[in-house]
Amino acid sequence: MFRAILLEKNDQGFAARLTELDESRLPAGDVLVAIEASTLNFKDALALTNKSPVVRSWPMVPGIDGAGTVLESSHPDWQVGDRVVHNGWGVGETHWGCLAERARLKGGWLVRRPEAFSAKQAMAIGTAGYTAMLCVMALEDHGVAPESGEVLVTGATGGVGSVAIALLHRLGYTVVAATGKAAEADYLRALGAAQVIDRAELTAPGKPLQKERWAGVVDTLGSTALANAIAQTRYGGCVAACGLAAGMDLPASVAPFILRGVTLAGVDSVMAPRAKRERAWARLARDLDPALLAQMTDEIALGEAVFARAAAIMAGQFRGRTVVSLA
Repeated sequence: MFRAILLEKNDQGFAARLTELDESRLPAGDVLVAIEASTLNFKDALALTNKSPVVRSWPMVPGIDGAGTVLESSHPDWQVGDRVVHNGWGVGETHWGCLAERARLKGGWLVRRPEAFSAKQAMAIGTAGYTAMLCVMALEDHGVAPESGEVLVTGATGGVGSVAIALLHRLGYTVVAATGKAAEADYLRALGAAQVIDRAELTAPGKPLQKERWAGVVDTLGSTALANAIAQTRYGGCVAACGLAAGMDLPASVAPFILRGVTLAGVDSVMAPRAKRERAWARLARDLDPALLAQMTDEIALGEAVFARAAAIMAGQFRGRTVVSLA
């Protein structure tokens, strides 16, 4: 038996509870992992609060991220005792996830946990931090260097935004953080933001081409904020788009792309191939300051606190990263 969060939906409605489950109920997979730590991402909060149809198979154990140790394996890449990290691949949506003491997963989904990180540190990073690293890599791959100019990070107090600021600052970039939470300006400056601006500067409809400012952008919002960020990006700049917290629409024009050579780089963390994941985790081990990671992280135990934290995330009342301890 193992403890897990279980989500159920039937004719009587939706229910989320902490319970004990038998290992025989775990889905198919070739690696059994003892989960030591998980986390709460925005997608997990959506699932736990039933605010969006994230879950597509019922019942479901949520938790798109997990870090732990291999207990059983029939996959050639993994042996008993290996320390692994899991992010994405539809886990917590169509396949039982990692807000549980046990998870049966596919070996091809796993990445070896860098020696630099404990299980809890890996989950302080989680999909949010791994996505932030993918965004930074996208900017670098498109020629955005520290000397290129300012880099804008939207949704700055969220998990992706917080880690992106810390990474970019460590790498020598000048970071401008956009947030709707003026009270968190000191937090963002402590992570490395050189300037903090009001998100409202980006959320009102603007012209297709605006004054050039950003050499690069890490955007977690989508919608009008992303359209304005694109319109303000300098010639040859790159916008890494990874989120839709403000909406799935993009009310933009082609002008910045054909007149300024701006690149819009889509960043997907869910189905990214293992080679890219390994590259991102290796970079995180090298480029993320552990002290800043600790500064943006809060820890809770698997239990009722998980539901309260999910509600707070949905209400925009929490910043940074949440680690869920299972060990």
